[in-house]
Amino acid sequence: MIQPPISLPHVTGHARLGKMAEPKNKALYSRVKSEAKKKFKWPSAYGSAWLVKTYKKRGGTYSKGGSVASKVKTRTRKS
Repeated sequence: MIQPPISLPHVTGHARLGKMAEPKNKALYSRVKSEAKKKFKWPSAYGSAWLVKTYKKRGGTYSKGGSVASKVKTRTRKS
């Protein structure tokens, strides 16, 4: 018997990881993001990387937002 696919709510990458850093200069970030959307097919990993790189190059900064991924303890191998 074939079961219908499970319907899950759309979850983006940053929602799964927890709180992410937010841009401090929202106007600059918005301008750069609109340029990225014109330059790349959106959503795009290349476009997102270009967005962050260009935003920082133009003097933009991010507020500190600790993500859950950075706080996860990793196991180390005992020798």
